[in-house]
Amino acid sequence: MQKGGMNRRQFVGATLAATAGALSPGVLRGPAARAQDKSPAIKVGLYSITYLGIWYRGAALTLEELIQRAKKYGYDGIEIDGKRPHGNPLDMPPRRCKEIHSSADGEGIEIFGVAANNDFSSPITEHRECQIVYVRELIRVASDLGAKVVRVFLGWPGVTQHPQLASYEISRTLWRTTHRGVPPERTWAWCREALVECAHYAGDAGVTLALQNHKPIIEKYTDMLRMVKEVNSPHLNVSLDAPLLTVKTTDYIRQAVLEAGSVQVLSHFGGEYKRGPDGKVQGESFYAPFISALKEIGYEGYMSYELCHPLPKVNGQTVGIEYADQCAELAQEFMRGLIRTVPG
Repeated sequence: MQKGGMNRRQFVGATLAATAGALSPGVLRGPAARAQDKSPAIKVGLYSITYLGIWYRGAALTLEELIQRAKKYGYDGIEIDGKRPHGNPLDMPPRRCKEIHSSADGEGIEIFGVAANNDFSSPITEHRECQIVYVRELIRVASDLGAKVVRVFLGWPGVTQHPQLASYEISRTLWRTTHRGVPPERTWAWCREALVECAHYAGDAGVTLALQNHKPIIEKYTDMLRMVKEVNSPHLNVSLDAPLLTVKTTDYIRQAVLEAGSVQVLSHFGGEYKRGPDGKVQGESFYAPFISALKEIGYEGYMSYELCHPLPKVNGQTVGIEYADQCAELAQEFMRGLIRTVPG
């Protein structure tokens, strides 16, 4: 070796030191420290129903604006509602889907799902067939957007708008009238037949359907799991949502999550949020045991925030979009905090 050079031992030592310096902090620390550094696997998403312009006073956001809101408030991704003015298939040809996908990708926002507002339960054959076509088209939209999941219902009454703000009253009354006298087992069979067909379409497109535990037809989470078992398709999974559980004790919540297990691919959380006197965001207590149970089953999907109900009135007028902004921002903080702190 030339004078002033390094022997083998010195060379190896210098190389290791340089490599260690180039690595990010924590790489050479122990397993416990690395586990602490790891980000939670559960992600937080923003469901576009929050900004559809039907629950608050004011216009809907465009999908590009929704992506910007999601980024601004710290969300990981968005779920696009399958109706106008957001994700109706009539307005989402492949070219438009490519534009939205590119916009989201450029902001680091994942499009993780598309939500169908479908009703497979109608006793009217033509209505059910239209709904199957609708879901098939939403599956195509999801595939074009790069989304992995399409949320589906069994039954859904819909909403009405007067002229802008939405209401459930008329649609729910009409739904009950239409289904009067129809045996529940017949309605169940219609829904199963439609889901079997749509699961085939989902499989062909590389998309997964997520059946939500949402009324009507589904009364308890066990009804949702029963339907998935009867359809018996790898392309039909579930979106078990804590707010929709009929019982919200810790034991019941844990049981529901454990029974859903590996077929849980999506979940939603809702509510109106504000900051308490202590500076912390206030939210429902049942979310903590739900997140704990999700961690227990190794869930790595999304908790998708939705503001989807009649909102308060101030001085005789329904609140505006600024109220949705406040809730969306604080909801992300609330859920992110639970995911970070609640043990699994």
